[in-house]
Amino acid sequence: MGQFLEPLQYEFMQRALIAVVMVGVISGVIGCYVVVRGMSFFGDALSHSVLPGVAISYITTGGAVGVNLFFGGLIAGVIAAVGIGWLTRRERLKEDTAIGIVFVAMYALGIAIISHDSRAYGRDLVHILFGNVLGIQGDDLLIMAVCGVIVLLGTLLLYKEFQIISFDPNLARTLRLPAEALRLTLLAFIAVTIIASLRVVGIALMLAMLIVPAASAQMIAKRLHHMMLISAALGVIGGVIGLLLSYHLDIAAGPWLRRSARGAAVAPTRAVRRSGGCMLARCACHGAEPASETGRRSRQGSVPAGRRPRYGGSDQRSCR
Repeated sequence: MGQFLEPLQYEFMQRALIAVVMVGVISGVIGCYVVVRGMSFFGDALSHSVLPGVAISYITTGGAVGVNLFFGGLIAGVIAAVGIGWLTRRERLKEDTAIGIVFVAMYALGIAIISHDSRAYGRDLVHILFGNVLGIQGDDLLIMAVCGVIVLLGTLLLYKEFQIISFDPNLARTLRLPAEALRLTLLAFIAVTIIASLRVVGIALMLAMLIVPAASAQMIAKRLHHMMLISAALGVIGGVIGLLLSYHLDIAAGPWLRRSARGAAVAPTRAVRRSGGCMLARCACHGAEPASETGRRSRQGSVPAGRRPRYGGSDQRSCR
Protein backbone atom coordinates (compact mmCIF):
# COMPACT_ATOMS: atom_id res chain seq x y z
CA MET A 1 0.00 0.00 0.00
CA GLY A 2 2.86 2.36 0.79
CA GLN A 3 4.37 1.80 -2.63
CA PHE A 4 0.97 2.37 -4.28
CA LEU A 5 0.63 5.75 -2.50
CA GLU A 6 4.23 6.73 -3.14
CA PRO A 7 3.37 9.18 -6.00
CA LEU A 8 1.54 11.42 -3.52
CA GLN A 9 4.89 12.67 -2.22
CA TYR A 10 5.22 14.79 -5.36
CA GLU A 11 3.63 18.21 -5.35
CA PHE A 12 2.04 17.89 -8.80
CA MET A 13 0.38 14.64 -7.73
CA GLN A 14 -0.96 16.31 -4.59
CA ARG A 15 -2.53 19.06 -6.69
CA ALA A 16 -3.95 16.45 -9.05
CA LEU A 17 -5.41 14.50 -6.12
CA ILE A 18 -7.16 17.60 -4.74
CA ALA A 19 -8.56 18.37 -8.19
CA VAL A 20 -9.83 14.81 -8.67
CA VAL A 21 -11.58 14.85 -5.29
CA MET A 22 -13.30 18.18 -5.98
CA VAL A 23 -14.41 17.14 -9.45
CA GLY A 24 -15.66 13.79 -8.15
CA VAL A 25 -17.84 15.47 -5.53
CA ILE A 26 -19.24 18.20 -7.80
CA SER A 27 -19.91 15.88 -10.74
CA GLY A 28 -21.39 13.22 -8.48
CA VAL A 29 -23.92 15.60 -6.94
CA ILE A 30 -25.04 17.47 -10.04
CA GLY A 31 -24.92 14.29 -12.11
CA CYS A 32 -27.81 12.90 -10.06
CA TYR A 33 -30.14 15.52 -11.54
CA VAL A 34 -28.81 14.75 -15.01
CA VAL A 35 -29.69 11.07 -14.53
CA VAL A 36 -33.10 11.34 -12.85
CA ARG A 37 -34.28 13.98 -15.34
CA GLY A 38 -33.14 12.00 -18.37
CA MET A 39 -30.68 14.70 -19.44
CA SER A 40 -27.73 12.52 -20.43
CA PHE A 41 -27.74 13.64 -24.06
CA PHE A 42 -28.18 17.24 -22.96
CA GLY A 43 -25.19 16.94 -20.62
CA ASP A 44 -23.07 15.52 -23.43
CA ALA A 45 -24.12 18.32 -25.79
CA LEU A 46 -23.47 21.01 -23.20
CA SER A 47 -20.03 19.65 -22.37
CA HIS A 48 -19.05 19.87 -26.04
CA SER A 49 -20.79 23.21 -26.62
CA VAL A 50 -18.41 25.09 -24.33
CA LEU A 51 -15.51 24.48 -26.74
CA PRO A 52 -16.05 27.59 -28.94
CA GLY A 53 -16.12 29.90 -25.93
CA VAL A 54 -12.96 28.35 -24.50
CA ALA A 55 -11.19 28.61 -27.85
CA ILE A 56 -12.18 32.25 -28.43
CA SER A 57 -11.16 33.24 -24.89
CA TYR A 58 -7.79 31.55 -25.32
CA ILE A 59 -7.02 33.23 -28.65
CA THR A 60 -8.26 36.73 -27.76
CA THR A 61 -6.20 36.83 -24.54
CA GLY A 62 -3.00 35.83 -26.31
CA GLY A 63 -2.84 32.26 -25.03
CA ALA A 64 -3.55 32.97 -21.36
CA VAL A 65 -5.00 30.03 -19.43
CA GLY A 66 -7.06 30.79 -16.33
CA VAL A 67 -10.28 32.56 -15.39
CA ASN A 68 -10.82 33.73 -18.98
CA LEU A 69 -11.41 30.13 -20.08
CA PHE A 70 -14.00 29.72 -17.35
CA PHE A 71 -16.05 32.73 -18.44
CA GLY A 72 -15.66 31.94 -22.13
CA GLY A 73 -16.87 28.38 -21.66
CA LEU A 74 -19.70 29.46 -19.37
CA ILE A 75 -20.98 32.00 -21.89
CA ALA A 76 -20.86 29.40 -24.67
CA GLY A 77 -22.74 26.91 -22.48
CA VAL A 78 -25.47 29.44 -21.70
CA ILE A 79 -25.82 30.30 -25.40
CA ALA A 80 -26.18 26.59 -26.21
CA ALA A 81 -28.85 26.11 -23.52
CA VAL A 82 -30.81 29.17 -24.69
CA GLY A 83 -30.53 28.01 -28.30
CA ILE A 84 -31.97 24.61 -27.45
CA GLY A 85 -34.79 26.27 -25.52
CA TRP A 86 -35.60 28.56 -28.46
CA LEU A 87 -35.64 25.72 -30.98
CA THR A 88 -37.99 23.65 -28.80
CA ARG A 89 -40.30 26.57 -28.04
CA ARG A 90 -43.95 25.75 -28.88
CA GLU A 91 -42.76 22.29 -29.91
CA ARG A 92 -41.37 23.42 -33.23
CA LEU A 93 -38.70 20.74 -32.86
CA LYS A 94 -38.38 17.81 -30.52
CA GLU A 95 -35.85 18.41 -27.81
CA ASP A 96 -33.49 15.60 -28.79
CA THR A 97 -33.44 16.97 -32.36
CA ALA A 98 -32.67 20.48 -31.14
CA ILE A 99 -29.92 19.17 -28.86
CA GLY A 100 -28.34 17.31 -31.79
CA ILE A 101 -28.38 20.42 -33.98
CA VAL A 102 -26.82 22.70 -31.36
CA PHE A 103 -24.33 20.04 -30.25
CA VAL A 104 -22.93 19.46 -33.74
CA ALA A 105 -22.88 23.16 -34.64
CA MET A 106 -21.09 24.32 -31.48
CA TYR A 107 -18.58 21.49 -31.42
CA ALA A 108 -17.71 21.91 -35.11
CA LEU A 109 -17.27 25.65 -34.56
CA GLY A 110 -14.91 25.00 -31.67
CA ILE A 111 -12.78 22.58 -33.70
CA ALA A 112 -12.64 25.08 -36.56
CA ILE A 113 -11.43 27.84 -34.22
CA ILE A 114 -8.79 25.60 -32.66
CA SER A 115 -7.45 24.41 -36.02
CA HIS A 116 -7.21 28.02 -37.26
CA ASP A 117 -4.74 28.98 -34.53
CA SER A 118 -1.48 27.01 -34.44
CA ARG A 119 -0.85 27.69 -30.75
CA ALA A 120 -4.28 26.44 -29.74
CA TYR A 121 -4.07 23.34 -31.90
CA GLY A 122 -0.65 22.30 -30.67
CA ARG A 123 -0.82 23.20 -27.01
CA ASP A 124 -3.29 23.95 -24.27
CA LEU A 125 -6.66 23.57 -25.97
CA VAL A 126 -5.93 19.95 -26.87
CA HIS A 127 -5.75 19.40 -23.10
CA ILE A 128 -9.21 20.93 -22.84
CA LEU A 129 -10.47 18.14 -25.09
CA PHE A 130 -8.87 15.25 -23.20
CA GLY A 131 -7.81 16.75 -19.86
CA ASN A 132 -4.42 17.26 -18.23
CA VAL A 133 -4.87 16.56 -14.56
CA LEU A 134 -1.11 16.35 -13.91
CA GLY A 135 -0.71 19.91 -15.14
CA ILE A 136 -3.11 21.41 -12.58
CA GLN A 137 -1.83 24.62 -10.99
CA GLY A 138 -2.87 26.60 -7.93
CA ASP A 139 -5.10 28.95 -9.97
CA ASP A 140 -6.95 25.97 -11.43
CA LEU A 141 -7.62 24.61 -7.94
CA LEU A 142 -8.99 27.99 -6.89
CA ILE A 143 -11.38 28.08 -9.85
CA MET A 144 -12.54 24.53 -9.06
CA ALA A 145 -13.09 25.42 -5.42
CA VAL A 146 -15.18 28.49 -6.33
CA CYS A 147 -17.23 26.48 -8.83
CA GLY A 148 -17.73 23.73 -6.27
CA VAL A 149 -18.99 26.15 -3.63
CA ILE A 150 -21.42 27.73 -6.09
CA VAL A 151 -22.83 24.42 -7.30
CA LEU A 152 -23.02 22.64 -3.94
CA LEU A 153 -24.40 25.64 -2.03
CA GLY A 154 -26.96 26.36 -4.75
CA THR A 155 -27.99 22.70 -4.85
CA LEU A 156 -28.41 22.68 -1.06
CA LEU A 157 -30.51 25.86 -1.01
CA LEU A 158 -32.73 24.77 -3.93
CA TYR A 159 -32.82 21.07 -3.09
CA LYS A 160 -36.59 20.83 -2.55
CA GLU A 161 -37.41 22.96 -5.58
CA PHE A 162 -35.13 20.93 -7.86
CA GLN A 163 -36.60 17.72 -6.45
CA ILE A 164 -40.16 18.85 -7.20
CA ILE A 165 -39.53 19.94 -10.79
CA SER A 166 -37.57 16.73 -11.41
CA PHE A 167 -40.09 14.22 -10.04
CA ASP A 168 -43.49 15.96 -10.14
CA PRO A 169 -43.90 18.90 -12.57
CA ASN A 170 -47.65 18.95 -11.88
CA LEU A 171 -46.99 19.67 -8.21
CA ALA A 172 -44.58 22.44 -9.23
CA ARG A 173 -47.35 24.11 -11.23
CA THR A 174 -49.78 23.67 -8.34
CA LEU A 175 -47.33 25.35 -5.95
CA ARG A 176 -46.71 28.05 -8.57
CA LEU A 177 -42.98 27.48 -8.55
CA PRO A 178 -40.98 29.26 -11.28
CA ALA A 179 -40.29 25.96 -13.03
CA GLU A 180 -38.60 27.46 -16.09
CA ALA A 181 -36.33 29.68 -13.99
CA LEU A 182 -35.40 26.71 -11.81
CA ARG A 183 -34.70 24.62 -14.92
CA LEU A 184 -32.39 27.31 -16.31
CA THR A 185 -30.64 27.55 -12.95
CA LEU A 186 -30.05 23.81 -12.97
CA LEU A 187 -28.65 24.04 -16.50
CA ALA A 188 -26.32 26.79 -15.34
CA PHE A 189 -25.09 24.57 -12.50
CA ILE A 190 -24.40 21.81 -15.03
CA ALA A 191 -22.43 24.27 -17.16
CA VAL A 192 -20.38 25.42 -14.15
CA THR A 193 -19.65 21.79 -13.25
CA ILE A 194 -18.43 21.09 -16.77
CA ILE A 195 -16.18 24.16 -16.78
CA ALA A 196 -14.70 23.19 -13.40
CA SER A 197 -13.82 19.74 -14.77
CA LEU A 198 -12.24 20.76 -18.07
CA ARG A 199 -8.62 20.55 -16.95
CA VAL A 200 -9.16 17.22 -15.19
CA VAL A 201 -11.04 14.95 -17.60
CA GLY A 202 -11.61 17.21 -20.61
CA ILE A 203 -14.66 17.75 -22.75
CA ALA A 204 -14.53 14.36 -24.47
CA LEU A 205 -14.70 12.39 -21.19
CA MET A 206 -16.83 14.74 -19.09
CA LEU A 207 -20.07 12.85 -19.64
CA ALA A 208 -18.67 9.75 -17.93
CA MET A 209 -17.99 11.67 -14.71
CA LEU A 210 -21.54 13.04 -14.73
CA ILE A 211 -23.41 9.87 -15.61
CA VAL A 212 -21.61 6.73 -14.41
CA PRO A 213 -21.43 7.39 -10.64
CA ALA A 214 -24.95 8.85 -10.53
CA ALA A 215 -26.46 6.00 -12.56
CA SER A 216 -24.87 3.43 -10.26
CA ALA A 217 -25.99 5.32 -7.15
CA GLN A 218 -29.53 5.31 -8.52
CA MET A 219 -29.48 1.51 -8.45
CA ILE A 220 -28.48 1.54 -4.78
CA ALA A 221 -30.21 4.50 -3.13
CA LYS A 222 -33.91 4.96 -2.43
CA ARG A 223 -33.78 8.72 -1.77
CA LEU A 224 -32.29 11.56 -3.76
CA HIS A 225 -29.98 12.87 -1.05
CA HIS A 226 -28.67 9.34 -0.42
CA MET A 227 -28.12 8.99 -4.15
CA MET A 228 -26.06 12.20 -4.15
CA LEU A 229 -23.85 11.05 -1.29
CA ILE A 230 -23.21 7.64 -2.87
CA SER A 231 -22.57 9.18 -6.29
CA ALA A 232 -20.05 11.67 -4.88
CA ALA A 233 -18.28 8.87 -2.97
CA LEU A 234 -18.08 6.66 -6.08
CA GLY A 235 -16.75 9.57 -8.14
CA VAL A 236 -14.02 10.34 -5.61
CA ILE A 237 -12.98 6.70 -5.12
CA GLY A 238 -12.84 5.98 -8.83
CA GLY A 239 -10.96 9.20 -9.54
CA VAL A 240 -8.30 8.62 -6.88
CA ILE A 241 -7.72 5.01 -7.94
CA GLY A 242 -7.54 6.02 -11.61
CA LEU A 243 -5.03 8.79 -10.86
CA LEU A 244 -2.69 6.45 -8.99
CA LEU A 245 -3.01 3.68 -11.57
CA SER A 246 -2.21 6.09 -14.40
CA TYR A 247 1.03 7.01 -12.64
CA HIS A 248 2.14 3.45 -11.99
CA LEU A 249 1.16 2.21 -15.45
CA ASP A 250 2.51 5.31 -17.20
CA ILE A 251 -0.76 5.89 -19.06
CA ALA A 252 -2.69 9.11 -19.73
CA ALA A 253 -4.62 10.05 -16.59
CA GLY A 254 -7.85 11.27 -18.23
CA PRO A 255 -9.04 7.93 -19.68
CA TRP A 256 -8.00 6.04 -16.53
CA LEU A 257 -10.06 8.41 -14.38
CA ARG A 258 -13.09 7.46 -16.43
CA ARG A 259 -12.32 3.73 -16.41
CA SER A 260 -11.73 3.63 -12.67
CA ALA A 261 -14.88 5.67 -12.00
CA ARG A 262 -16.80 3.12 -14.03
CA GLY A 263 -15.24 0.23 -12.15
CA ALA A 264 -15.87 1.78 -8.74
CA ALA A 265 -19.47 2.46 -9.72
CA VAL A 266 -20.30 -0.91 -11.29
CA ALA A 267 -18.92 -3.06 -8.47
CA PRO A 268 -21.43 -2.06 -5.73
CA THR A 269 -24.25 -1.98 -8.26
CA ARG A 270 -23.86 -5.68 -9.02
CA ALA A 271 -23.99 -6.48 -5.33
CA VAL A 272 -27.42 -4.89 -4.85
CA ARG A 273 -29.00 -5.39 -8.26
CA ARG A 274 -31.21 -8.26 -7.11
CA SER A 275 -32.53 -6.36 -4.09
CA GLY A 276 -34.86 -4.25 -6.23
CA GLY A 277 -34.19 -1.18 -4.09
CA CYS A 278 -33.69 1.71 -6.45
CA MET A 279 -35.02 5.22 -6.71
CA LEU A 280 -37.10 4.55 -9.80
CA ALA A 281 -38.91 1.73 -8.03
CA ARG A 282 -39.60 4.02 -5.11
CA CYS A 283 -40.99 6.72 -7.38
CA ALA A 284 -43.17 4.22 -9.24
CA CYS A 285 -44.55 2.83 -5.98
CA HIS A 286 -45.70 6.30 -4.97
CA GLY A 287 -47.21 7.12 -8.32
CA ALA A 288 -44.50 9.57 -9.40
CA GLU A 289 -41.82 9.38 -12.04
CA PRO A 290 -38.78 11.53 -12.77
CA ALA A 291 -39.44 14.31 -15.24
CA SER A 292 -37.54 13.61 -18.45
CA GLU A 293 -36.03 16.38 -20.55
CA THR A 294 -36.52 14.34 -23.72
CA GLY A 295 -40.21 13.59 -23.22
CA ARG A 296 -42.75 12.88 -20.49
CA ARG A 297 -45.25 10.08 -20.61
CA SER A 298 -48.89 11.02 -20.36
CA ARG A 299 -50.59 10.35 -17.04
CA GLN A 300 -54.05 9.97 -18.54
CA GLY A 301 -53.86 6.19 -18.53
CA SER A 302 -52.23 5.82 -15.13
CA VAL A 303 -53.09 2.85 -12.97
CA PRO A 304 -55.39 3.57 -9.99
CA ALA A 305 -53.67 3.94 -6.64
CA GLY A 306 -55.04 0.70 -5.27
CA ARG A 307 -53.89 -1.35 -8.27
CA ARG A 308 -50.33 -0.15 -8.80
CA PRO A 309 -48.02 -2.87 -10.14
CA ARG A 310 -44.94 -4.01 -8.33
CA TYR A 311 -41.50 -2.98 -9.50
CA GLY A 312 -38.47 -5.16 -8.86
CA GLY A 313 -40.31 -7.11 -6.18
CA SER A 314 -41.04 -3.98 -4.12
CA ASP A 315 -44.59 -3.08 -3.20
CA GLN A 316 -45.93 0.15 -1.75
CA ARG A 317 -45.23 -0.77 1.86
CA SER A 318 -41.62 -1.80 1.23
CA CYS A 319 -40.92 1.56 -0.43
CA ARG A 320 -41.86 3.61 2.61
